[in-house]
Amino acid sequence: MAEFDLIVIGSGPGGYVAAIRASQLGQKVAIVERENLGGICLNWGCIPTKALLKSGEKYESLSHLKDYGLSADKVGFDFDAIIARSRGVAKQLNQGVGFLMKKNKIEVIEGDARLEKGGAAPKVVIKLKDGKSRNVEAKAVMLAVGARARALPQIGLEADDDKIWAYREALAPKKLPKSFVVIGSGAIGLEFASFYRALGSEVTVVEAVDRIMPVEDEEISKAAQKAFEKRGIKFKVGAKVTKVSKTASGVKVEIEVGGKAESLEAEVCISAVGITANTDGIGLEALGVELDRGHIKTDSHCLTNVKGLYAIGDCAGAPWLAHKASHEGIHAAEHIAGFKSPNVHSPIAGCTYTTPQVASVGVTEQAAKADKREVKVGRFPFRVNGKAIASGETEGFVKTIFDAKTGALIGAHMIGAEVTEMIQGYVTAITMEATEEDVMGTVYPHPTMSEAMHEAALDAYGRVIHI
Repeated sequence: MAEFDLIVIGSGPGGYVAAIRASQLGQKVAIVERENLGGICLNWGCIPTKALLKSGEKYESLSHLKDYGLSADKVGFDFDAIIARSRGVAKQLNQGVGFLMKKNKIEVIEGDARLEKGGAAPKVVIKLKDGKSRNVEAKAVMLAVGARARALPQIGLEADDDKIWAYREALAPKKLPKSFVVIGSGAIGLEFASFYRALGSEVTVVEAVDRIMPVEDEEISKAAQKAFEKRGIKFKVGAKVTKVSKTASGVKVEIEVGGKAESLEAEVCISAVGITANTDGIGLEALGVELDRGHIKTDSHCLTNVKGLYAIGDCAGAPWLAHKASHEGIHAAEHIAGFKSPNVHSPIAGCTYTTPQVASVGVTEQAAKADKREVKVGRFPFRVNGKAIASGETEGFVKTIFDAKTGALIGAHMIGAEVTEMIQGYVTAITMEATEEDVMGTVYPHPTMSEAMHEAALDAYGRVIHI
């Protein structure tokens, strides 16, 4: 007889949330974790990076005190204290997850899990931290094993905890380097570039395609590059990295731009070239689990092709975002418990916590037009928004995309201060299938920066008020 109703492998924001939801539904649940409760997100990703970025943002704002009629003497920072604060934030949340496991009566098993053929679901064989082994069975097994930083050893791009860093090394360095080459201009690369630049390091970002943030709307991408360059970050776009080598003083990054060879030198290279799913070494091949470019294939309820085996989060494919993992985990837990939940695919916002921030949901203007959809596009700049002017946060704009035939809001893209907090308004609107009448008929409080969201919708239909 199965020992548990559900065994979750991996305790990141997908796994631990799924375990809690299953427990709420009366399921007997165990969660297997080989390292730290909370996974990469809470310990080495989303949360500690935001702590670093907030320190960088606070320090950088001190150089603008005169704009607010303020002054301060002996402004500086303690790099070790900044890192220690970030690690402390991660520890606090790790302990919080431990509390939640106890509160919800979820058994935590520390060790490495491997799957073998079983009954209702694959059997889970766990190599415990004390060296012993434990076999457990359940009615269902959920893989929430996440992903790790992608390495490219063929060109020398492999973290070494010295001169070539991935996200772990960038979060807990022994000292503050004076210069960086960051390879990759996605959220991870740009957030580290933003943080280290705020503390005065020289930063050059290398991107293989012809613009930074290639998943974002093209207008947002261009505006972001201008904003980052204004802060002193340099960019090499359309640049193929051919070799990364260590030197006596740091690293040398060889690139090819427009058919011409160039080289960049810095103390440290940060690799942000994507992720690799943690699907190797856990027994998927023997079970015949179907993969797609290393990621686990699932149906609309996160179920794999193997009976009783579910997969959620980064290991199950894009978008590689914590909130997507949590959403899938809850959906899968409810499906396992017998709920007839709707399809798991809901609009997922993307957020980049740089200065300025970038946030988006739905389709880009380019994607809509490539799909031959007729659209109405609205824009509104923060430079004429009352709250933004009063706050001294006038950089950026809001962009909305509506289907011209139906009036449905199908995309929203934002760059500016705290837009990662504002994007949820558009996420809710798209989820509820809002039309232009719904968005334009909504009353936005004044004065707020969210009024720009209203004006951007009005602009799409020639009704904008304040420009």
